[in-house]
Amino acid sequence: MIAPSLSAMLTSPGWRDVVVLGGRQEPGPALTGSRVLMNVAGHPEPMTGELLVVLLATDHSDWRIDALISRASAAGAAALLLAGAEPLGRGAQLLAERLQLPVLGSPDPLAAHEHLNKVASEPDLVRADLVLHAVTALRRSDRDLTSVLRTTSAVLDRPVTLAGSDGGTLAGEPLEAEERSALVGTLPAVPVPWAAPYRVDLPSGAVLIAVAVLGAGPVCWLVARLPGVVPAEVAAVPAVLTVVAPAVGERLALRRLELERDARQRTSLLGELLHGEPSEATRRRAVDLGWQLDGWHTGIRIGTDGQVDVAGRRADVVEAFDAEGLQAVVVEQGDGWSAWITAAREPTSTEVQQQAAAIRRVQRRLLTVDAYVGVGRVAPGPSGIATSLAEAGDAAGLARGRAETGRFLHVDRLGLAQLLLAWTRTDTFQPAARALLAPIEDQPGDLVTTLAVYLDTESSLAETAAVLGIHRNTAAARITKIQHLLGVDLANPDERLALHLASRTTRT
Repeated sequence: MIAPSLSAMLTSPGWRDVVVLGGRQEPGPALTGSRVLMNVAGHPEPMTGELLVVLLATDHSDWRIDALISRASAAGAAALLLAGAEPLGRGAQLLAERLQLPVLGSPDPLAAHEHLNKVASEPDLVRADLVLHAVTALRRSDRDLTSVLRTTSAVLDRPVTLAGSDGGTLAGEPLEAEERSALVGTLPAVPVPWAAPYRVDLPSGAVLIAVAVLGAGPVCWLVARLPGVVPAEVAAVPAVLTVVAPAVGERLALRRLELERDARQRTSLLGELLHGEPSEATRRRAVDLGWQLDGWHTGIRIGTDGQVDVAGRRADVVEAFDAEGLQAVVVEQGDGWSAWITAAREPTSTEVQQQAAAIRRVQRRLLTVDAYVGVGRVAPGPSGIATSLAEAGDAAGLARGRAETGRFLHVDRLGLAQLLLAWTRTDTFQPAARALLAPIEDQPGDLVTTLAVYLDTESSLAETAAVLGIHRNTAAARITKIQHLLGVDLANPDERLALHLASRTTRT
């Protein structure tokens, strides 16, 4: 077993009460073991690489401390541990610095002595003690996942996190950005059941230990964070996490069953609403789930590309709507979610556009979901849910292949415009459209796309910049350049309509 360094020991839970009083601190010598001296007047035998522990407390400003520091250094001690934590006298500090001997203090030096000897020479005992402690604590813990993680963290005296394959926190203390990035760059996307625990060394000197939790639902990881490297402790943590992982998997499986049961209940009820006037039984079930069937409804369809845990990620979608102040019903459907927002009265056109802008922001909040979104028109009553969701589904289908709109379409922005767009695909209009846009076709900055997005977003520079992923000032500069090159005024509705149709047809 590699001897732990002094700096690593100072991060160990067993040395939580040990403080540095003087002398060299970083990076600190390796500590091969610990030896006890009963009083400050004693003379230690040769002890190269060991920690000299003095049990008898005395005034740290006493001249005998100076003599003890000299004797410890002459004996080859790696560091000196005194009883008590009061500061050293000025002379002792200067002597410790000159001799480069770390001087430590602790209210319980004997406990620190025993812990160092254990981690330095009995790593198997450290591992066995922690595993036994974990098993005993798990038997006493509650059945919920939070309790298991809290218990494990208490056993290790280290932060413990349940992380997804993307490094996102599923439960426990959140990972730092540095930790998340390092974890994702190391762990496999699909671990095998017999895979060994993974160790990730961070630039800061800290260590992450990760064990796969396999069971129902996507793969996730049990991650412990150790701020320092005490080899015996680092070696013991994987054994503890391996014992805890099945308990976490069991609780995840139970939670998964609850999620899927609730998802089936919501999906079944929505199916009844989509196929005719709701019965009294359907209305009662809707009330039980908190769904409001009367009022004015705006349907929303959120589709996803790639593999997404629709049931597991529903909470993220609900949270995104809540963050924008939108009270939405969210139901798992196919490869995404159907949702709707209900208002007591018919919204004004301004309120509809404000709501659509908020829904677009919801889409942006779903950072780890490659989502495309369609929004239907406002419709009244229970049947309005089905009507608006059908329109939202059609809009989402169009939005999926239209990156220039941010893969977002609102039916109020379609209607007649879609009929006009069909006309622009004729052989008569397309040559004229290309000629109209020729002055900006080969200009740097993809001005044709910028123009299309600007007009699609109703002349909003902020929305244009967000869709294109550029700064607002860059978007403004491009629009000014477009007007100059084309010799047009985008405030003129006739010129806007012609350019809108032309930009659309050149990109279809």
